[in-house]
Amino acid sequence: MVTLEDVARQAGVSLATASRVLNGSTRQVGAGLRARVEQAADELGYRANIAAQTLARGASNVIGIVVHDLTDPYFAALADGVMRAAAGEGLLVMVGTTHRDPEQEIAYVATLNAQRVRAVLLVGSRLDDPEVTGRLRAELDRYLSSGGRVACVGQDLLGVDTVAPANGEGAAALARSLAELGHRRFAVLAGPPRLMTAADRCAGFVTALEQLGLPRPRVIHGPFDRDGGYQAAQETGDATCVFAVNDVMAVGALAAYRERGVRVPEDVSVAGFDDIATLRDHAPALTTVRLPLADMGSRALELALTSADKPVVEPVRGEVVLRESVRPL
Repeated sequence: MVTLEDVARQAGVSLATASRVLNGSTRQVGAGLRARVEQAADELGYRANIAAQTLARGASNVIGIVVHDLTDPYFAALADGVMRAAAGEGLLVMVGTTHRDPEQEIAYVATLNAQRVRAVLLVGSRLDDPEVTGRLRAELDRYLSSGGRVACVGQDLLGVDTVAPANGEGAAALARSLAELGHRRFAVLAGPPRLMTAADRCAGFVTALEQLGLPRPRVIHGPFDRDGGYQAAQETGDATCVFAVNDVMAVGALAAYRERGVRVPEDVSVAGFDDIATLRDHAPALTTVRLPLADMGSRALELALTSADKPVVEPVRGEVVLRESVRPL
């Protein structure tokens, strides 16, 4: 591979001069030296490093995405939407994963601010923790005061442009659809009680059942992942229908039932939330609430790149999708 050092040597100039010519520096280089560097680059077949060019310009073309868990298909789909939209704008993307640690999220924002990225996207649920939220907002304010742009996908708690999935409304619509199929005994695999996405979905589902005059479902808390769904499925009792507050938990529940010889949907119906594309071919096909995840990611980037007098909040409605994992009673 031809390096910048090779070009500098061929042109008879310093490495710094070659870098200014080929990596987009705003510092001026004389026409004679520029011509020598460009000729040497052509002769050697050198191709400039786009990332290096971006950093040399103060990272004005870099977008930072901070997600909770990149191995979770929900976050992967959102990040993919951001990346595809960024590519269309000629932008580079840096991705950081917090592993659901709010302190790590705050640290990422501070780091991205120090690296002078053009915009920061925060993708993921907020915690029901005013102290942590306050410190994150303070870190975002420091970044915004330096000219940065921020958007998030999740709850509208940070005072920035937000793509806000209507979690409670989507779960309520799912509850009504399942009740119309004749189900009366429900269990909810509810995820962590302080994770606001999980709490909103659980509350929406439970409230809708109460409004229909149906018994309160059994609510089982646990991790917001496949293993959490697997463990919670051991405690669903005599429920005829189980709602997992995300698709990944629902897949864990399906695995638990399969191991125990419980048939889905003959013995128990199972539904999730999100409509993860990679899980649509699961057998049985999973009933869920569909969110346009890739579109949500690309819209968050669009908001971050668009100046506005005050933060914009865009709610995103979910769509109930009934599939083979549920049956009427």
